[in-house]
Amino acid sequence: MLAAVLENVLGMGDQVQSGAGVTTPGPALGLHGVQPREELGGSGRPARVGRWLTSIYSDATLITQFDGEEPDWKAPVARRGGAPTSSSTLPSLVVRMWSDADVAEGHTVLEIGTGTGYSTALACERLDSGDVTSIEVDPRRLEAAADALYGCGYTPTLAVADGLYGYWPEARFDRVVAACSFRSVPAALLDQTRPGGKILLTLSGWLYGYARVLLTVAEDGTAQGSLLPDTVSFMAARTHAPPSFGNPAHWAAGLPDKPRTALHGPERLMAATEEAFHLRFIAQCAVPDAQVVMVDETVCLVDVVSGSAATLSPSDGKWRVREGGPLRLWERVERVVSAFDAAGRPGPETFTLRVCDADQRLVHPTVPDLLLRRTSLP
Repeated sequence: MLAAVLENVLGMGDQVQSGAGVTTPGPALGLHGVQPREELGGSGRPARVGRWLTSIYSDATLITQFDGEEPDWKAPVARRGGAPTSSSTLPSLVVRMWSDADVAEGHTVLEIGTGTGYSTALACERLDSGDVTSIEVDPRRLEAAADALYGCGYTPTLAVADGLYGYWPEARFDRVVAACSFRSVPAALLDQTRPGGKILLTLSGWLYGYARVLLTVAEDGTAQGSLLPDTVSFMAARTHAPPSFGNPAHWAAGLPDKPRTALHGPERLMAATEEAFHLRFIAQCAVPDAQVVMVDETVCLVDVVSGSAATLSPSDGKWRVREGGPLRLWERVERVVSAFDAAGRPGPETFTLRVCDADQRLVHPTVPDLLLRRTSLP
C-alpha cells in the first residue's frame, strides 16, 4: 500500500528520490505492502482529513514534539516557538538511510530513535520483525509508536533507552542506524556491532555542523568509513544537546578592546551552500565546545568548557575579531578554513573517519587530521 502511495504522491515510480538529489531503489528495499504513513504519523485523524493526508504524504519531515512535551493529539492547540525533539523524517530520507546502511535479509538491526515508528515499520517490512530492535529515549513517544506498530502487525523489539549506550540485551547487531545525531561515535555502538557490521549515523556539534558517516567495524573493534556526500541533519541526541551559556554580552565584556582583522569571515560557515554546510562541520572539529549566536550584526562564539570567547563584527567590508580565554577560537577556525582552501576545497566523501578506542580522527590526504570531541559517559 505504501509503495503505491509513494509512487502516486511523490512521483517516485521505481526509485525514491532523496533530498540531496540521489536516487535509491525503492522496490529493492521491499517497500511493497508496508502500512501507510498515516498509521504511523504520531496522531489520530484530525477534522481536516484532506489537508492532514496531504501533509502526511508530502516528502517532508513532520515535527511531532517540541521541548520534550507530547502534544494532546485529541485536542491539539496552535504552538509557536520551542525546540523540535521528535519527528517523522521525510520518507525519501528514511528509505535512503536503510539503503545506505546496506541492510539485507537475515541482518539484525538496531535503530536509534523510534520516533513515530514509520522508519521502524519499513525495517520490519524489509527484514523480519524479530530481527529489528528500535530504542527511543522518550517513553511517551515509544508508547505511541508501539501502539501504531503493533496495530499494523509489526512486532519489533522496542525499548526505552538512550542511544548513547545502544541496547546490550539484543546485541550484537549487523547494522546500527541512528535517526538522531551524536557529537562523536558512542563506544557502545562499536562494542555491540559484529565484525564486518556497519554503523550509519550523523555526527553533529554545537556549531550545528553535520556529517553523515557509514562505518565498518573491524575484527579488533576499531571502525572507519568515509563521510557521505549530502546535506542531511538530525536532531541531536538529548544527552549531546548544547548547554545554556548565559548572556553573550557577559562573555564579550571580558574580551580585549583592540580587535584584529579576520583572515576568514563567518559567512564561509554560515552561507546557505553545500560547501558551507560541509565546512561548518570541519571547523566545528577544531572548536568542538564552541557555540555561536548572533547579536545584531555581531557573531559571538562561546566555549563554556574552556571559558573562551570570540566576537566578529563587520567594519568597512571586513570582519574585526576580538578573542579571549585559554583558546583563540576564531584563530583555530581560520587555520582549518585555510587548510581546506589549500587542499582545493575537497568534498566530504574525500574525508575518512577512523575510530580507535578513545581516538576519533577525521583524516584527509592533504588536510591535517582533526579530532572529534570525545564525550565521556555520565
